Amino acid sequence: MEAIAKIGGQADLFGEPQLPGFAQAEQFLTTREEQMLIAHIAGVPLTPFRFQQWTGHRLTCSFGWSYDFENGAFARAEPMPEWLNSLRLRAAYFAGLDASELVQALVTRYDPGAGIGWHKDRPVFEHVVGISLGQAATLRLRRRTPTGFSRFNAALASRSIYHLSGEARHDWEHGIAAMDATRWSITFRSLSAKAKRMIEQDEKKS
Repeated sequence: MEAIAKIGGQADLFGEPQLPGFAQAEQFLTTREEQMLIAHIAGVPLTPFRFQQWTGHRLTCSFGWSYDFENGAFARAEPMPEWLNSLRLRAAYFAGLDASELVQALVTRYDPGAGIGWHKDRPVFEHVVGISLGQAATLRLRRRTPTGFSRFNAALASRSIYHLSGEARHDWEHGIAAMDATRWSITFRSLSAKAKRMIEQDEKKS
């Protein structure tokens, strides 16, 4: 079967309509690159994800910028490590962005049984570009309708990349179904116009 390298707002090879604002590609990384990234992540100080009083089953670390889900604080974080630089360049090229726009990186390890519930990324962020490592996963998307939900599922193969923008980013919630083996991900994000205004106002005050 012929692989579909990238899908987005147009039909795939079988004529199935795809979700506007969603694009993905498989085999974005080689197996060796994947293993090197997983080794780098092993050296990152990951901590359990916390949302208010709830502690998740995944471990995370933010670079560049961070959003605190316990108190809603948006602040600068440690700079991105050098080992993420070339990956950021490639992720930006895939998404049609300048690498300088991808100012935040979230590194995540999902242990067996972990996933992500329904959500939209915080409004301080705009483009979302994710790279999958290890166990394959299913990205689930849904949008409320007068009679329920429209739904869209995308298989996230190991070493693949996806991009959320526009309609898929802002109109649809997304989540990751729980997995039975370890998965890692590296997610790059750009800042929204709202966040840029907040930063500019804070800099004027300082």
